[in-house]
Amino acid sequence: MTDAKPYIALGEREGVAALVGRFYDIMDTAPEAGVIRAMHAEDLTAIAGKLTDYLCEWLGGPKYYSEKTGTVCLTRPHAAYKLDEEARDQWLYCMERALAEQDASEELRELLRQPFFRIADVMRNS
Repeated sequence: MTDAKPYIALGEREGVAALVGRFYDIMDTAPEAGVIRAMHAEDLTAIAGKLTDYLCEWLGGPKYYSEKTGTVCLTRPHAAYKLDEEARDQWLYCMERALAEQDASEELRELLRQPFFRIADVMRNS
């Protein structure tokens, strides 16, 4: 990967939205993601938009999420859910598969692996 931000490397908003769409497709169908799927509404459209906005900003792109919410804090919106190691690992499983299926380079996947782990781990509340 060049010195480009991950946001650019993923294809900017369109690429991030495709990644998020694949992430939720995997979460919706993979038995390995049953715990986190049960935490979501049947219709994943609204949450996919929120995650797209968040990841665009988190990956170095425009501040779509914080402009709408006033913050980039994720712990408050997730406080109502039991987020343990199993939930964290299921989220990471879905994201890793989505990155692989979106043909993200191994270099980009490796660059994002630890930051994704840290953000998923900080969400744990049990």
